[in-house]
Amino acid sequence: MQNYELMVIFTPVLSEEEFKLAQKKYVDFITAGDGSIVHSNPWGLKSLAYPVQKKTTGIYWVMEYVAPSNMNEKLKIQLLRDEQVLRHIVIKLDKYAVEYNKRKRSGVPTGNEKAVEV
Repeated sequence: MQNYELMVIFTPVLSEEEFKLAQKKYVDFITAGDGSIVHSNPWGLKSLAYPVQKKTTGIYWVMEYVAPSNMNEKLKIQLLRDEQVLRHIVIKLDKYAVEYNKRKRSGVPTGNEKAVEV
């Protein structure tokens, strides 16, 4: 079992319910493939750096999960077939990235915070 992070940019025309259903679809896909979800973080509507399919915004979603490595190809095929997905990326996390994400979620200082001037 490996640790992964999935970032998906969905089309901005999705309603709140459709966005939640799309998230649930991929969470169910991973759990059905003997994986487990570590953390799910919907970022919401953000501007894109450049237009994708004539759209300048997208709904971002980041999910950290643990799964067998052979499941990622099946997941990528599902993401490519989904018309609601503009872009996606799957990143394999090393032990340092897993620890960093865990510390960031718990609120422990990670050392990357901006200094606050008084």
